Amino acid sequence: MTKPAAFLAQQTFTVLVPVYDEEESLPQFVVEMNKFLDQSPLPTTVLFVNDGSKDGSLALLRDICRQDTRYEFISLSENKGLSTAIKAGFDYCRSTLVGYIDSDIQTSPLDFLKFFEFLPEYDMVNGIRAKRQDTFVKKMSSKIANTVRRTLINDGIEDTGCPLKIIKIEYARRIPLFHGMHRFLGALVQLQGGRVKQLPVQHFPRFAGTAKYNLWNRAWKPLVDTFGFRWIRSRWKNYEIGEQSQLKIKN
Repeated sequence: MTKPAAFLAQQTFTVLVPVYDEEESLPQFVVEMNKFLDQSPLPTTVLFVNDGSKDGSLALLRDICRQDTRYEFISLSENKGLSTAIKAGFDYCRSTLVGYIDSDIQTSPLDFLKFFEFLPEYDMVNGIRAKRQDTFVKKMSSKIANTVRRTLINDGIEDTGCPLKIIKIEYARRIPLFHGMHRFLGALVQLQGGRVKQLPVQHFPRFAGTAKYNLWNRAWKPLVDTFGFRWIRSRWKNYEIGEQSQLKIKN
């Protein structure tokens, strides 16, 4: 088995950061992300995915990326939702490992450091918000949604909504885009034969702004999306190349 240090020596890392109307959080987010970038053992790029923000987020992203080459951004022409923003990041990503974190600073990018040691043995590392700093309604609705999802699809993922993950790019690229896809990233890696490790991470009260989710889209929508995932899983196919001819380069 390849040792983590030998594996990591060959890797590059991109951190995806979906952004939708987060101008109040972005300056402090960069402060927190810089702490991780200064310690990261891998060449790391932070890729913001602006999901059609209507506030001043895009202007802030332009300034951030102009001042520091470790940051890049892409901007969707209109708001498409979290699943689309994450998938766009997967498609645009040029590294061998891809991470995901929200820009609301409720999780710390420093926790990525303890994820690395579980690669290459695992194909995805998923955080668990062990001591959630959320409202009672938010915690209960998420708990119900997670319980229903695990009951219906039995994926064993304890906290699928935790916005702190690392995935090997070959698994991330094969994840299909569908409504609510972001709720099933662990299960979609497992469908490909990948292994998922789960680790407790820090969780903090929201730094600024307002949450984009309510009881409706934390309870009812995940239930509907779970039935959609069950349909996809029932038709999922994997394949492996057994043999191929030598590739010929045409002049």
